Amino acid sequence: MLAQQRLDFEFRPMTAADVGNAHELSIALKWPHRLEDWAMLQRVAQGFVAVHNGRLIGSAFACHQGEFSTIGLVIVSDDYQGKGIGRRLMELAVGCVPPRTAILNATLAGAPLYEKMGFVSFGEVQQRQGQAQLPDTTALKAQESSRALSEADHARVLELANAGSGMDRSATLGDVLNNLEHAVGIERDGQLQAFALLRPFGRGLCIGPVVAQTVEQARHMIEQLLAKVPYAFVRIDIPTDCGLAEWLDEAGLKRVDSVTCMSMGAVPQARQGVRQFALITQAIG
Repeated sequence: MLAQQRLDFEFRPMTAADVGNAHELSIALKWPHRLEDWAMLQRVAQGFVAVHNGRLIGSAFACHQGEFSTIGLVIVSDDYQGKGIGRRLMELAVGCVPPRTAILNATLAGAPLYEKMGFVSFGEVQQRQGQAQLPDTTALKAQESSRALSEADHARVLELANAGSGMDRSATLGDVLNNLEHAVGIERDGQLQAFALLRPFGRGLCIGPVVAQTVEQARHMIEQLLAKVPYAFVRIDIPTDCGLAEWLDEAGLKRVDSVTCMSMGAVPQARQGVRQFALITQAIG
């Protein structure tokens, strides 16, 4: 059982009983995460907390996904900044990663610490959100068709998610698939080639992950999902280089923030001719 002290701070594994107090940390930062969003990450990831006099004052997660682990929700209460708590939480999160490679999406505030710890930047993710304006429908190729997905598609969805992200999504996607609003995919020759998911998250709904072969496929599926939820507040987190940014501007999903993708070694590589056009979350990748 991990329980380490630095001065009078206790550092230990997070449990389900900590989720409510951890949620208060993100509320203080005005982050949009719901209690349910924290609970989801606690179910699929290895979490750590910092405690002082019985008060939970910091958090960090490592979400193990095959050869990689994504580090996320690294938070220290404003009252305890500058005391080395964030570094210690990061040390614990990174320490449980081997033999996997640690990757993360860094805020502007967190990036200097991560650089000192050996993380190197390799990309950027844009947070986009708003009340979407339904764009014109993007045409598919003649041999392609879109349809709603069902539980029977889950095995193929996982296969595509693994290929598009370069990580093992078994645990994370399994949880997401149990909490969907809508799911859509694109078929060609009877086989699913792309998919996009819509689920509750934060202040409204979130689109992601989106895995496809082409920008046109990704756009078509996002349009299908937006058409299901007119006037809803929708968020989507995209790699800056995925080719959707200008189109999302026109659709009313404006860029409100960006984070830097960082790694302590190799970076995930998409395969099988698909790529990830939208993340699950910034913490999970």
